[in-house]
Parts: sequence; structure tokens; C-alpha cells
Amino acid sequence: MSENKDENLNKVIEMMRAQYGENKCITDGDYDKSLAVKCVNGTFVGKKKDGIISFKGIPFVGRQPVGDLRWKAPVEVTPDEGIYEAFYNGKTSCQPMGDIAAAYVQGEDCLYLNVWKAEDESTEKKPVIVWIYGGAFETGGTVNYDMHNFISENRDVIVVAIAYRVGFLGFCHLSHLPDGKDFPDAQNLGLMDQMMGLKWVHENIAAFGGDPENVTIWGESAGAASCTLLPLIEGAQKYFRRVIAQSGAPAQTRTPEEAIRCTDKVMEALGCKTAADLMNVSADEIVNTAGRLFGLYQVLGIRTFPERDGKYLPLDTWDAYAKGAAKDIEFLHGCNKDEMNTFLGVFGPEYFMEWAKPRIEEHLAKFTEEEKARVESYIKDSKGEIYETYSRLFGQMLFNAPQIRLSEEQTKAGGKSYTYYFTVESSLPYVKSGHAVECSTVFNEPEDTALLGRAFDETFGKIVRGMWVQFAKTGNPSLSADISPDGKAYKWPLYDLEDKNVMVLDEFDIYPEKESERNIVDWERTYFLTDHYMP
Repeated sequence: MSENKDENLNKVIEMMRAQYGENKCITDGDYDKSLAVKCVNGTFVGKKKDGIISFKGIPFVGRQPVGDLRWKAPVEVTPDEGIYEAFYNGKTSCQPMGDIAAAYVQGEDCLYLNVWKAEDESTEKKPVIVWIYGGAFETGGTVNYDMHNFISENRDVIVVAIAYRVGFLGFCHLSHLPDGKDFPDAQNLGLMDQMMGLKWVHENIAAFGGDPENVTIWGESAGAASCTLLPLIEGAQKYFRRVIAQSGAPAQTRTPEEAIRCTDKVMEALGCKTAADLMNVSADEIVNTAGRLFGLYQVLGIRTFPERDGKYLPLDTWDAYAKGAAKDIEFLHGCNKDEMNTFLGVFGPEYFMEWAKPRIEEHLAKFTEEEKARVESYIKDSKGEIYETYSRLFGQMLFNAPQIRLSEEQTKAGGKSYTYYFTVESSLPYVKSGHAVECSTVFNEPEDTALLGRAFDETFGKIVRGMWVQFAKTGNPSLSADISPDGKAYKWPLYDLEDKNVMVLDEFDIYPEKESERNIVDWERTYFLTDHYMP
């Protein structure tokens, strides 16, 4: 079994690394001028396939975060008159093996972005959608996502995918160390990278035919959490006006104390006392050590989050939303019916419970007696196998309750929230409508059935993608009959504080429903968990 697993892993690594190449400077003038776009930091030449032009591996920083720039804020680009290939995806941010992006070539020099656009002669500026990948802030990369199919179906938008540092190199607290004052931003570098990517888009996307005043940021899981945190960062909102967040919310953050505990454990395992010691350790050793302690694929860690430091992010993200920090940003967001079942399916019930029981006990120790009683009551009254109960509880903690609270706070503050509940189920054991099962649908990649075990209904997929794109264009995901793929109108109501309407995305029945009838969250016994952030 182990030999087969190693053999399969080697095949994946070989397949992924075969895609790698280094974009070169073009000095002889031999390139297709129709595929060249002049940007602030150079002219980039893309590739065309079936009427879709892709530009891959465009740097959005002036210097990559290597050497003395490790754990430092991203550096702004500088003007460049050079002409460069944009044929190959940039390197994946350093991370332990697990996510398929990790099988690609890795490096600390990883801050690049990709652009997809349709070839046409239109002079009208197109809405722009910026994709931010997920992976628990520990894994992932742009190489996982090819938007060719998405753009082929939706030629009147432009999609950009931006990279950011993940794991210990992107989110670690160092300022408490004796020489840590030189690394004041280490705790939120991944978000700072995203901001720099958005700044580049704002300044350059018009050259690709995009509208810099109509940008939607879009993410899933940690990418979705990022999209809900970015509106809270000073100066960010000039770069986008809308958010699409799939299964991620501002609850996915941690305190400085929680971040410091993770840093100290990694330091101890590496035998390091100072930041200078860490600077002398290779990136591979750092990420592999952190992976053994906190890795998503290694130990289902789910502890690496952006930090509520009071400087870059507010100390209380919910309070910021309640006070209207994002009321001018339009939201389309939601969760899946059985979020944690994906992890149940990947790890199996036995290992999942080995992780879940002590994690619940850890959280219960922080609660008041009254709060403990609420959680224990929820567990007692849940039906089915014990692993299903714990899966539902963690789903409530990490995804369902935070999504509904985001709708509540945004609506109370006068903002707009279009909220969905995805219910389509995988055919694989345990997974059901788990975390990320919607991704192949929204990306128009029906052949990607790793989490699904089957392809979802084609028309259903077109409708969902149509809603996402319509929202990016107009701020309202409703589809009139004349633009709907099946000729039926879909009126998506705003979330409101009385009916709490959500749009149920079922494979053969898309319809609005009151949350009270669907019971997405247990208001008495799990909604309060959002106050604890649950890292």
C-alpha cells in the first residue's frame, strides 16, 4: 500500500513539474505583438488557445521575498521597459507535500499572478474577477487553477489569479523574539501579498481590457476568509467593490498569543532561539517541520491563520463588520451543507475522531459552564454516528455559523449580502456536500471529480456560474429568463434580518428559502461559537 502511494505521489510530482518553465526576457523582438500587453513593470506576452489568451507568471512585486526579504512585506514594482514571456506559472509558495500545488516547483520567489481574457475586438472595459486560492492558509497555489473553461463560457469578464505566501513563511509571529523587531509584518504577510497583487491589478488591468473600477475578489476556504478580511484592511477597498466568498469568513483568524504559541513550537523543533537563527534555516526544513506540527494534510492542524494584531487587522473582526467597515462592499457568500465531511472522507472516521475529540475538549476548557452546556447539549441531541456529530459541530464552528453571522453583521450595518447554501452531494463515502465540493462546478471543470466521484449536472453548473458572473458584473446574482441557461428566471433575494433568506443551490432545484426553515445554524447552541473564533 505504501509503495503504491509513493508511486502515485511520484507520478503527480512528475506531471506537475513537467508544466514548469521559466519566463524569459525577449530581446530580439521576435514575439506576437497581438498577444503583448504593456504594464508598469514590463510588457508581457501571453499564449492563445481556442480564442482565450492566458498570461502566466507575471511578477507583481519589485523583488521576490528571498534572502534578506524573507518574512518582510512585499516590495512594490518599479517601472520596466523590458519585454517578457508570460507562458509559465510562477513557483508555488513553499509548503509541505499534500496539496497538488505542492507537487509543482516550489520557491520563496513565488509572488506572481496569472490573467485570462477572451480574444475579441470589444473596446468596452470588462468586469474583473480576482481569484484567491484556499488551503487553510497552509497550502495551495495558482497552478491548481486554469480559468480557460470559465472564460470560454463567460467571455465578457477577465479573471486574475494571485499568489501569496502560506504557512510559516506567510503567517508567523516573530516580533516577540529578541531580534524580532525587524519583522513587524510576519504575522500577516500572506494578506499583504494579496494586497500588493490587487494593487498591481488596479494599476495594470485596464491594459488587458479590464475595468479597474469593477473588480470582484473571489475565493474559497482560506481564499474566501481572505476575501472577507481584505475589506477590513486600511486602503484596500479602493481595489475592489465586491466579494464572492465560498466557505470562508472573518472568524478564520487568531490572536497574537495563539500565533506565538505556534511560532515557539516550530522554533523549539528547529532548535532556534532567535529570528536570526530562523533566517539560517532552509525553507524546506522550516515548512516540513511546521507541517509535522500543524500541517493540514499531516495532522489536520487548522491553526495557521491571519493574526488580529490590531495593526493590520482589527482586534475584533466581527465588531468591525458590525460597525460598518465593509458596508459599501457587496457580498455573495455561503457554505456547504456538510462542510467538515470532506475532512471526514479524506482522513477516515477513526483518525478524524482522534483529532476531533481532543480539539473539542481544548475549546470547551475556554468556555463558561453555560457555554459548555450548550455544546454538550448539541452533541447529545445529534443523530447518527458520533463522527457525524463531531463533523456537524466543527462545520457549525468553522463555516456555517460564521457565514450566517457575516450575513447578519453586514445586513445590520446597512450592507448587502446575497447568501447561499450549497446542498449537492458527492458520491464518495462520507463526503456528502462537504468542503470544496462546489469548486469544479464554479470553475467549469466537470472532469475534476476527485472530491465528487461524479460530474454534477451540466445545466446546474451553468446556472451557478451565471449567477457568480452576473454578480461580478452588476452586484446582483439574480438571473432573468433571457440570460438564464435554462430559460428560467432566478430571483435571489438579499439576506434580511427578519426572513434571513438564503439561496439553496440544489442540483435540480435552485430556490430561495428562509434560514429558519432550513436550519443552517443552531442559533441557541452553536451561533455563539463565532465569538471564540475557533483557531
